[in-house]
Amino acid sequence: MPRLRRPPLRVWVWTAATVALVVVAALLWRGSDAAATESTTAAPADVPEGAPAGAVSAAWSADGDPVPGTPVQAGRVLLGEPHGVRALDAVTGEEAWHYTRANARLCDVTAVDGRAVAVFATAGRCDEAVALDAGTGVRRWTRNLDLRPDASLTSSPGMVLATSPTGVVALDPGSDTLRWRAAVSEGCRIESGATGSAGVVLLESCDGTARLRGLDRGDGEQTWSRDLLVPDDAGPVQLAGVGRLVAVVAGDELQVFEGDTGTSLPAVPLPQETADDAPPAAVEAIGSLLVWARGTTVVLEQSDGGLLWSRPSLGLPAVDQEKALDVVGPPVLVPEEGAFVSRDPRTGEETGRITVDGELPPGGRTATAGPVVVYRLDDRVLAFA
Repeated sequence: MPRLRRPPLRVWVWTAATVALVVVAALLWRGSDAAATESTTAAPADVPEGAPAGAVSAAWSADGDPVPGTPVQAGRVLLGEPHGVRALDAVTGEEAWHYTRANARLCDVTAVDGRAVAVFATAGRCDEAVALDAGTGVRRWTRNLDLRPDASLTSSPGMVLATSPTGVVALDPGSDTLRWRAAVSEGCRIESGATGSAGVVLLESCDGTARLRGLDRGDGEQTWSRDLLVPDDAGPVQLAGVGRLVAVVAGDELQVFEGDTGTSLPAVPLPQETADDAPPAAVEAIGSLLVWARGTTVVLEQSDGGLLWSRPSLGLPAVDQEKALDVVGPPVLVPEEGAFVSRDPRTGEETGRITVDGELPPGGRTATAGPVVVYRLDDRVLAFA
């Protein structure tokens, strides 16, 4: 019988090296971003044509943390969760797609131009951004960032703004381009930031003084700055929004400024502040700026800041974003007691009414997707059909 011979030493070495390589590769995979990412996609949304019926009731609701300021995009309703983003069918409320990162925390998400732009923190800072097609969930781009853990996202067509107390970063939602960065004024803190057709505006607190700064949309260079006159007994100053105008809630009035120069325009009185007031918000439509504050919709002429109309309401009206800057356009849909009311954007005249079976909570933002009315709140969305 022939004797069995042991393999040469080099064979043992090669075998041990191969096993070690496989083990290391498996460990690296388990700890990698690819292994921690779970992503599904869907066909584009098939939203039925037509407008909401004359009477609607609650169809579905869903919680979000956070909820984008304008969650309805491309027939989907976008919601954030601790580790990612999900998109719901606007008609049924069923999940269409999701994107989650088990090894990362969602810092914030915004929705604009048919995309969801989300920023994740993989360590202490918010350092990775991803853009997802709102309709399908297909990833469009990713890039590294260096944002503070308390950074927040806002957006307007063509721009995403990441704001933190020490500075802002402007991103292009259509690509992975970081357009520019801008630092806070010396000795100040950025309280909030917003972007609109006139540019970017920051609200800063500087040793007890509230200050507005206007930045150019293209390069982030400062175009103007002004300190605000605020009554001593007023509560916190709040930046409502930016279009061609800038709207700020200070005390019991809505202060208005030209967006390109910071020139002060006549203020609009507001109801007295209460403990239950939701944060103000604004949206551009048909040559006007619609502002919701203190339970009131205030509509301003963008060319000169003149008051077009105002009336009590529960939240920010819905505006057709595709026609938001047209000279003449469709009515805006205002959430009011017991109904969503269609009003002429220039006169406020009622042109139609959608009654609601049940109560509408205050502080929401209205949008439509075919026959569905979507009502966005800070922590959830409600759908009516």
